[in-house]
Amino acid sequence: MKYKSVYIAMLSLLSPAAIGQLVHESIPNGRPFPNPSGASSTFSTSGKIDLTGPFFESMGSNGRSCGSCHQPSDGMSVSAAHIQERFDRSEGLDPIFRTVDGSNCNHDIDLSTVEGRRAAYSLLRTRGLIRIAIAVPANADYEIVRIDNPYSCNETDTISQYRRPLPSTNLRFLSAVMFDGRESSPLTGTTKITPQNYPPSLEGNLRHQSVSATTIHAQGDGTRPTPAEQQQIVDFEMALFTAQTYGRATGSLEARAPFNPAIFNTFDAFDRLPQRDPRAAIARGQALFNSTPINIRGVAGLNDDQAAGGLVPGGIPVIAGFCGTCHDTPNVGNHSFPTPLNIGTGEPNPGDPRVNLGGLDITYLPRITVRSKITGETKITTDLGQALIDGKFDHVGKIKGPILRGLSARAPYFHNGSAKTLLDVVRFYELRFGAFFSPQEEDDLVAFLSSL
Repeated sequence: MKYKSVYIAMLSLLSPAAIGQLVHESIPNGRPFPNPSGASSTFSTSGKIDLTGPFFESMGSNGRSCGSCHQPSDGMSVSAAHIQERFDRSEGLDPIFRTVDGSNCNHDIDLSTVEGRRAAYSLLRTRGLIRIAIAVPANADYEIVRIDNPYSCNETDTISQYRRPLPSTNLRFLSAVMFDGRESSPLTGTTKITPQNYPPSLEGNLRHQSVSATTIHAQGDGTRPTPAEQQQIVDFEMALFTAQTYGRATGSLEARAPFNPAIFNTFDAFDRLPQRDPRAAIARGQALFNSTPINIRGVAGLNDDQAAGGLVPGGIPVIAGFCGTCHDTPNVGNHSFPTPLNIGTGEPNPGDPRVNLGGLDITYLPRITVRSKITGETKITTDLGQALIDGKFDHVGKIKGPILRGLSARAPYFHNGSAKTLLDVVRFYELRFGAFFSPQEEDDLVAFLSSL
């Protein structure tokens, strides 16, 4: 234990690039990478994390690889803090800083100076956001009335959305690929994932995603990855599992627990520890996650007519739920149903449009006014979500929730980076759904979430 603590302390002094030089061509399973809550580790069923395959190879024209935004040091995603470090070291010339999607907009920007690049890449540096530009479907049953984008990308035919890179680990638990599910939809030539077609559907979707990511983000010519390279990328991704393994206050997070029907039981063994032991806070937070009642209201995809299959007129106004209602995959926290939801992370509060429905700052995001061609109803959002894929007004703002494992390695949180800390996440749910936690319970929930 003492050796591991010293090792993590030493690693925390190194940049991700320096760590990469130390590990050479592969990373041994279980090697800890420091983060603000302690350290996370990634395991591969192949026995090691191979850094020589096509996942880490530049196959486009701008120097990027999949690893540019999916780093072992950041739980196979990328943290805003480490992006800022990469900017400082390279003066904004690292391959992650490319105008195709890394800059706030791809026009009306100045990249000739460091300060110009600092401004152009501000959302990537501070929130870890990539700009996703998607054309409005030709058959959309809505129209874009107005876009107020503070970064000049005000086009109404191709919409700029700003989203966090999802982690390319723990993928075996996915029920849809990408926040808007576009890589698991017939609309993009891919397949909806169901229990009947899993895992071939998931693997096929990931192969398609490897091509689209290389073509778009790495500005490839479409010839790579080859079919063989696509399969290598998928095999690499499907073998990865990431979790927090060490806490700064708690030490090792290894725990054993018998099976029970709760969503999470990973830390049941900590429940028997003295209350003053920092690990007991993790067990208390796990219990709160598993059992705290939450009255779920106003969530498109759960409470609306469509979610009820049309069987309940007007939908179900209130669902008596808890955290595991959506994060229901045992000990992983993924939403096992391929149903994108709109919980309000991208919706301006009618009373104060500077914040979302959970009170988090969203002034850095565009405001998109969209109107139904059928009913004339108007909505204001910062992200069209699934509606930008299937063209359905009812799907405006619907986003697939991410897997919860490895949270500490990849701040900030939510698809738009609006929660800078896990405490911000907890308080979003308090304000959005009227849940109440004492300061001690807030700390306990953060202890649990930061240990996943």
